[in-house]
Amino acid sequence: MNYYVIISITIMMVKSIRQAKKIAGKTVLLRADLNVHIKDGLVKDDYKIITSLPTIRFLLRHNCRIIVATHLSKKLKNKTSSSIKPIAKRLAELLGRKVLFIDACSGPKVVEAMMGVGEREIVMLENLRSDSREEKNNKRFAKELANLADIYINEAFAVSHRRHASVDAIKKYLPSYGGLLLEREVENLLKILKPKQPLVSIIGGSKIQTKTALIKNLAKHSYKILIGGALANNFIAAHGFKIGKSVADKSSIKLAAALIRKFDNIILPVDVLVAKKINSDNFKVKPVNQVKSDEFIFDIGPKTVKLFTGFIKKANTIVWNGPMGYFENEHFKHGTLAVARIVATRSTGRAFGVAGGGATIEALNITKMENYLDWISTGGGAMLAFLGGEPMPGLKGIVKY
Repeated sequence: MNYYVIISITIMMVKSIRQAKKIAGKTVLLRADLNVHIKDGLVKDDYKIITSLPTIRFLLRHNCRIIVATHLSKKLKNKTSSSIKPIAKRLAELLGRKVLFIDACSGPKVVEAMMGVGEREIVMLENLRSDSREEKNNKRFAKELANLADIYINEAFAVSHRRHASVDAIKKYLPSYGGLLLEREVENLLKILKPKQPLVSIIGGSKIQTKTALIKNLAKHSYKILIGGALANNFIAAHGFKIGKSVADKSSIKLAAALIRKFDNIILPVDVLVAKKINSDNFKVKPVNQVKSDEFIFDIGPKTVKLFTGFIKKANTIVWNGPMGYFENEHFKHGTLAVARIVATRSTGRAFGVAGGGATIEALNITKMENYLDWISTGGGAMLAFLGGEPMPGLKGIVKY
């Protein structure tokens, strides 16, 4: 299918804010994903904030009052470290205009603050997950948020696989649309589900349980699926080879064996980097069938890189999620970086290339070739869910696919 046809179909499938009528001067609740790295009260990575700017500027051009709502990881030490306030400050700097921070996400304090908000003004609510009702998809909390605005916009593709109040239940109470970033996410990921063949899928990382649906769905569309990382251990063990002390378990190996039986286009490493300790600098390259019982598999080997490269070079569409090895260690990131370079080199012209996932994006950043990719998804788990055909509560009523 021609890419321009796909784009046209995508626009019809996404109920975009661009299609909304009479939004001028309206109060808009913008659910963004600004879950960024904050240290010592400063935003250390503003990529997600930057990706939200086109939608915010679009709303400003229509003289809207904008309420930005987001979450920040609750796995933080205290209330101060999980506050949205530094994000509000950085957003103000990027926009060059005032952003009013409200240190609550619902209740009288928010209602009172909104009374003084005029057209083309922006407020940002406190961390949505500071209220336990958010993650419970509580209807009353969703209605409290909805009562603040006239229109709801989902610009948080990355959490649209969650049944949370600000992405799911809220749509029952407000006219709901997708933001410009969400529209582009759907547009680009749809090109993986309806690819220009051949499609090569590269899947790494660790837990097979989180990627089984993805592998099953992509296997139907892919010329080859290249498996790396700790994920590959399960497949190697399913073939009857020893994996030493490497991460794997019986249930995961069983899942891998079922996938191998069902699909004949799954390609595994032929050689690996092994060591006896996780922090060891004494490592060896070995054929995949020669791993000893006291060794760990930490990366794919050079022959595997060459094998994978050969398949990637044949691709007209590429999707990559997950590192090829224990990426955090200097000695075991070479397989991931090699794949990053070849995917980037092949993309933007020769093939349509998409990547997603934290370590995947980090690897591309290290190679300084991230701009060569046609699309880098802001969603990790959401990207897996979308491509795996799993439920996306946040997209219901906004996207038809």
